[in-house]
This record gives sequence, structure tokens and C-alpha cells, in this order.
Amino acid sequence: MAYLALYRAFRPKTLNEVVRQEHIVTVLKNQIATDRIGHAYLFCGPRGTGKTSIAKIFANAVNCEKPIDGSPCGKCAACKALADPSNLDISEIDAASNNGVDEMRDLREKVQYPPVAGRYKVYIIDEVHMLSTGAFNALLKTLEEPPAHAVFILATTESAKIPATILSRCMRFDFKLIPQADLEEWLKHVLAAIGKEYDKEAVSAIARAGAGSVRDMLSIADTCVSYASGKLTYEAVTSVLGSADFASVAAFCEATLQGEAGLAFERAENFLSAGKGVGTLVKDVMHFFNSCAVAKTCRNAKNILALPDDSYTEVARIASGTDGHRLLRATEIFADVEQTLKYSASPRVLFETAVLKASMPETDYNIEALLGRIAALEKRLEEGVFVKNDGGRVEVNTPAPVKEEETEETEYAEDYIDVPPEMDAPPEEYSYAPAAVKEVPKEEPYVAPKAAETVKPMRSAPSGDAKATFGLFLRSLRKTSKNGVLFTMCMDLDSEYDGDLFVLYTQSETIFNSLNKPDRYAFLKDAFEAIGIGEGGFAVRLKGKPLDDFNKKVEEIKETFHGVKIEIK
Repeated sequence: MAYLALYRAFRPKTLNEVVRQEHIVTVLKNQIATDRIGHAYLFCGPRGTGKTSIAKIFANAVNCEKPIDGSPCGKCAACKALADPSNLDISEIDAASNNGVDEMRDLREKVQYPPVAGRYKVYIIDEVHMLSTGAFNALLKTLEEPPAHAVFILATTESAKIPATILSRCMRFDFKLIPQADLEEWLKHVLAAIGKEYDKEAVSAIARAGAGSVRDMLSIADTCVSYASGKLTYEAVTSVLGSADFASVAAFCEATLQGEAGLAFERAENFLSAGKGVGTLVKDVMHFFNSCAVAKTCRNAKNILALPDDSYTEVARIASGTDGHRLLRATEIFADVEQTLKYSASPRVLFETAVLKASMPETDYNIEALLGRIAALEKRLEEGVFVKNDGGRVEVNTPAPVKEEETEETEYAEDYIDVPPEMDAPPEEYSYAPAAVKEVPKEEPYVAPKAAETVKPMRSAPSGDAKATFGLFLRSLRKTSKNGVLFTMCMDLDSEYDGDLFVLYTQSETIFNSLNKPDRYAFLKDAFEAIGIGEGGFAVRLKGKPLDDFNKKVEEIKETFHGVKIEIK
């Protein structure tokens, strides 16, 4: 006997052998058990999900004399007669090649003749959406009121192309894609039946490549079995699929998400020079990004992804180290590449351009790119980094790792920041160039200085000149607080005079709350007193959120009773 492909050799013979589709199998079993057979059925869904297989099983089952759990017994006279290829009680019509009016007219004439071996004459019309408009019209009346012995089963992958007049006359069943876990179980059954040894990772890779289709998975498995003379390994599967190995794809995606453009481009070149197809490579990258998204957002991500332990650990590590906006942006970029590859004459250039765009968000004004850059800056600022302005370009320096016995906060020496001595007319640009960073113990809780130790005023702040006052405040804060984190937060504040009150503004609620903590607020108070502004002469406010009535009254009381200590409880 000639060799049969795996998807043909292991086609289900009974409804119990069908992989998933329980919602359809249960209905058909109950109809057979209660003898309530409909006259027209519509099976629609993706390819390779069991439409034609279930149609053939059901066609035999409705004619079987003693069906077993909704499936044909295969032993009765009707089953044996229907097994003969010359029997015409079950007719399978390919609508792709028989889509004209004449074919449907011929069917309408033949359907009047009763069945020979069984109770019903069953017509299975595959790819029914390929029928012409005239053919649908010719089928319509027969489908509405067929003879009592006729059953029509229409199968299609594109139900949207079927006229509503046909849909309304059919009992519709929507087939679903098969979950990967079920595909793996079925593939293990098939490989065990043919006596082929396999690795778990190889089975997972084949099932994943099947993308929910049993037939696609078994076709790939057929090729892989022929390729691997011995045990079926993960390396053999990746060679057959033409995809890159998992570790290489993970390293490439990590470099892309971390913004290491040079490294990402180099690894992309390694893939392409090794002969990997651009289309397959894009699918591998998108699949990895999707795995990162699942690992980042889902609690049971490990069960959903069904990856080997070491592979899932790598995916989770990369996902936790990247920002969601960057991940979304990179996925969208490569998804666009997949759509445009079919129309491109230079797929390699298209892919390399996508690599550079995904790994260089600073060159893109897309909203996701900007949000990703902001999130990265916020993360580094939370870790206590120092931002410097070097010719208009912002760079971020991450401090050295903190040892266990040391603390998280870092103090910047007095010479680290060069602030011009005259702040009445400050220059437009400052050069904040940290010379060195030293780590010191965590700042101690604030203790009010004794009278003899009070810092002498440096210079009185000019009333009404917010810029000059802000410059003097920064110099005073640098000398009085010795706290680099506090100084860094204050550098980005806005300032203005509200009458005689000097106001510091921030748009960040986190910075606003931090500056109003008792210990840090005390540092601000000392710095302002050093330039001649008392406690009631300054305020820290959140920009864009006006003061409520309570805070307004508190400010009025402070101005009225200047010099009196007021506590809010």
C-alpha cells in the first residue's frame, strides 16, 4: 500500500477521536441519539480544525443502523455499503471547481432520487463560499425545502462570503482553533503510534508552528520525521522550519528592547547571513515579543506559553526588564513589516530598517516611543541617578551599585555642580558636569541647628525677581543640605512670585509629596532662611492643581501671623 501522509492516516474515524470541538460534537451526538437530524448544516472555521472530518463521520452516522455514541459502528450493512467508493449515497463536492449554475442544477435533479444503502442521501459541499451567485440561487430553493431523505453539509473557511439567504437556512457550527496543549497531546499520540522517539521541546515547537491547525501540524511533523533519522530533536525541527534557535532570538529581542541598536543590528545580520528567511525571522521575533507580553501581564503565563523551564525563565527575565510601551511599540513595528513583506522587493532592507527603528526609540516621535523613553527616565530617577545638560543633550548616569552595608542615597560634593556666583542674570545654559560621585551613609533625620550654629545669610534674595531668587536658593541648598537627591529634585522646579510669596512649582505629584516630608521641608526652610526668606515667605505647590479652600486659608493665616509657628494636624 502506498504511503499515507500523517494527516490522512490519522484522520478521526469517530466523533470521540476529534481533537476538541466539544461544543459541536455534543450537539451532533444528541441529534443522532434522539433521531432529530436537520436538513442543512454549515461548518465554518479555520483550516485544519476538523470540518470535513466531522462531516464525513456524521454522514456515516446518520445512515448507521446501530450508531455507537453518535459515531458509525462500521459493522452493519449500511456502514459496509457506504465504505464502497462506488456508493453514491454520500457525495462530496468541491465547490472550488464545481461552482457554476450547471453543477447546482445537476445536484438539484439528483437529490430527488432516494438513497440506495442507507436512510439519508448526504451531500458534503466543501469550500461552499466559492460558488457563484447563480449557483447559490440555484441551490437556494432545494436547500430550503429538500426531500425528506436529503441532508446538506456545507463547509467553508470564509462564512462572510455566503449569502444571508443561505445562512438563514442552515444550522451553523463555528469551529475553533485547537489549543497548543491539545495539539501536543495529539502529536505525541501520533509519534508513539509510528514508533518515533521525540524530545518534549521538539513536540512543542511543531505544535506551535501548527498555529491551531491539526492538519498543518501533522504536515510539518511529517517533514520533521523524515528529516530526523533517529530521535526527533528541537534542533531538527528548527532546521526544517528554517527558524533561528530560541537563545539567539531571545538575545536579539533583548538587545532591541534595551535600545542597543548596534548589538541588535549585528545579531540581525548574523541571522540573515546564515540564510534565515526574513518572513520566518519576523514571525520568530513577533512570537517572542508576544511571549514577553504574556509573561509581563498574565499571572499563569507559564501555563499559557507552555515553554520549557529554561526558556520561560529567559522570557520572564527579559519581560521584567523592559517597559510595556517599548514592548508594544516593537511588536507593532514588526507586525507592520509582516504585512508589507509580500509587497517589498527588498525584504532584507525592510527588516533591517525595522530593527533600527525598534531599537532606537529616541529617533521616533511615536507616542509609544515617547512614553517608553519617559518611563525609562522615571525609573532611573527613582534609582537616584544624576541628570546633566551637555550642550542641550540629556544623558543619564547610573550610580555604582550600592553594597549591602551601605545605603541607597548618594551625596554630591560641593564642587560637583558649577553654579555661577552671580544669579541676578543667570546665563541661558548651565553645564552640570559631575566630576565624581561618592557614596555616604543615608541622610540622618533632620535636627534643627542650635542658635550658634545657624547658617548665616549668604545674600538677601531680590524681591520680585524669581529667577535670581531661585538661583540663590539652589546655591544655599547646596551648602546647607549636602543632599544630592534633594538638590536634583529641586533643579527641575519652576518658580515665581505670588505677591510677596515665593512659590516653587512641580508637575510631579511624587516630587511634591517628597519635598513636603518634614525632614526635607526643613532643609528647604534652612536654605530659604539663609537667603533672607522666612518660613512663611515660600511655598511648594503642585502645578495645574489650584489650592483648595482649606490650603488657601492656611496660607492667609501664615501671611497674617508672620513668624508664628503653625502646625496642621
